[in-house]
Amino acid sequence: MHTGRRYSPIEFFKWTLRDTLWLLLIATVPTLLYVAGWRFIAIPWQPIAILGTALAFIVGFKNNASYGRLWEARQIYGAVINNSRSFAYTLRDALGPEHMNKVKLIYNRHYAWLTALRFQLREPRSWENMQKHSNKDFLKGRYIVSEWNTKLETEIRQYLSDDEYSYILSKKNKATQLIALQSKMLDELRKSDTINNFQWKELQDIIMKLTDDQGKAERIKNFPYPRNFASITSYLLFIFILLMPFGLLKEYEKLGDGTFLQGYSIWLNIPMSAIITWAFHVLDTIGESSVNPFEGGANDVPVTQISRMIEIDMRDMLNENPLPDPVLPQNNIVL
Repeated sequence: MHTGRRYSPIEFFKWTLRDTLWLLLIATVPTLLYVAGWRFIAIPWQPIAILGTALAFIVGFKNNASYGRLWEARQIYGAVINNSRSFAYTLRDALGPEHMNKVKLIYNRHYAWLTALRFQLREPRSWENMQKHSNKDFLKGRYIVSEWNTKLETEIRQYLSDDEYSYILSKKNKATQLIALQSKMLDELRKSDTINNFQWKELQDIIMKLTDDQGKAERIKNFPYPRNFASITSYLLFIFILLMPFGLLKEYEKLGDGTFLQGYSIWLNIPMSAIITWAFHVLDTIGESSVNPFEGGANDVPVTQISRMIEIDMRDMLNENPLPDPVLPQNNIVL
């Protein structure tokens, strides 16, 4: 997540530099051929304008869907925050100070659940965009995806007993099994009359809400923006970028008639075609950078920061000191 007021022009320029150079090259080739005498390559601009109009609608639809996925992901983690806090103080007050060891055990297991979930959400998928050169280049030296630089086994070791640690590592979906252990322990507390049926029901309802939050996050992670919509946008954008310089050749040649630009105005086709195609391409790229909100990009939902914030809040409820350090932005980016 970007925490500044906006991306700086230099950041935006560097992010799009490679693509911008390609767009300039695509606009330069037909212009040089036209000046060299290949007049037949010029095509009418009207069909390209119609294609551009259709493309604008498609890109707008895609970006709207991308923002919807990003905002839903943030709402899910907002629910994780609220449900974690509710679970924490309800459990603390239900068990009371005489069972503080059990409270801390369940709290630690919750920290492990938050950790396992964020690691699972940061696992790469074939349709995600972090392997693109522009995103790789932007990441270098700006921010760190902690889930890529540490191992889950190391991170959750501090929260679990030896038996639970071995048990969880043997499971495929570790976050699910951690929350299942919480449910099992609550049932044991109920059967031993440590908590009554009403308290068990309240805590179990929150456990179910956390399970629901996890499932919603996994749905966004594991179900991509439909590939048919993504494909047609890419194909139409590619055709539009290729045709645009050919459609403006005659227009820019006529632009200089009767002025001091006569014979030279044709060269304006290169920057203007590049600017127009750049606008469409960057709008599509911005949508792609938000469509997978857990992939490790600069616009992701900050699941690492949120998980640490929840841990700090829960430890503070038990008056623990010192509290863990919060996750702070690096170069205005926090994950």
